[in-house]
Amino acid sequence: MTDFDRRQLLAFTLAAAIPVPVSARQTGGWQARAAMPWVAQEIYCAVSGGKIVVVGGLIGIPGQRERGVEARVGFYDPVTDLWAEGPPLPEARHHPMVVADAGGRLFSIGGYGEGPTGQWTNATEVRVLEEGGWVAGPPLPVPQAEAVGLEARGRIHLVTGRSPNAGSNGNWNDQADVATHQVLTDGRWETLRPAPMARNSAAGAVLDGRLWIAGGRTVAGGGTGRLDRYDPVEDRWETLAPIPFSGAAGQQVGGGLAMVATGGKLVTFGGEWFAPGGGGVFAETWIYDPASDGWSRGPDMKSPRHGLAAAAVNGVAYAIGGSSLVSSGQTTGIVEALSL
Repeated sequence: MTDFDRRQLLAFTLAAAIPVPVSARQTGGWQARAAMPWVAQEIYCAVSGGKIVVVGGLIGIPGQRERGVEARVGFYDPVTDLWAEGPPLPEARHHPMVVADAGGRLFSIGGYGEGPTGQWTNATEVRVLEEGGWVAGPPLPVPQAEAVGLEARGRIHLVTGRSPNAGSNGNWNDQADVATHQVLTDGRWETLRPAPMARNSAAGAVLDGRLWIAGGRTVAGGGTGRLDRYDPVEDRWETLAPIPFSGAAGQQVGGGLAMVATGGKLVTFGGEWFAPGGGGVFAETWIYDPASDGWSRGPDMKSPRHGLAAAAVNGVAYAIGGSSLVSSGQTTGIVEALSL
């Protein structure tokens, strides 16, 4: 599927978004850190043993239909600002969910791989990093990529994303937006209450023992800034104040963004938007305070990107890799950090 085809599907029925009031911009700024040893977008990461672990990804090749799919795994040490390469995945994957369980074990869940008909074959394989390499974990009952993967209260949750539509599974447009909520507990997957809205490419974080799902987009409606919170004890969802509208882009912050939880707040940044003839990436950083159910403007990203990985370690948010242009136009290995 060409980049133009993908933009067409996402662009022409963009939903109208209404700006919401926000407080004054906060001070501080993003600072450069050691870049990844390779470039990758459509990536996720997890923190284990104080290291940030990035798995797989997509390598956009400007002007070409084909893209490279990565199997490499990177370990970043925020203390030394150094990268090391870990054991690669058995299969190259982009959009794999990367989650550390309560004991620090790393899981690479699903994602897209190369199949007979394309590079968007939605996978069910789950891999667990053991000493010496990745081993098979409990496979997903239903493929679910471009999702949000989080660990809370000893269980791994997989929420929203895209699953194969009508049996086809190989190309981007074979997938449909879903509100599915799968959870891994005691070595098996179960289904819990679905998210309030089906969408893909949202961001997530765990704060106060609850799951927070922000942004995302739908093929039919474009970016959504909605913020949903899930209580795993009560198995209950509620919807809170949305991410503010981007006045600079004239678009609602939606798909391909990243989010972390730190200091009792949520921090979102990045993402992309599509429009006829082009699109762009969002520069804004938004900070959400659960106490007031309100957003404030943080420092704009030094290098705006989408499809990036994000993690927080010791009060510092890290933005890793991604693409500096809408779709797969300019894949990067940029790493920047924001102290809060």
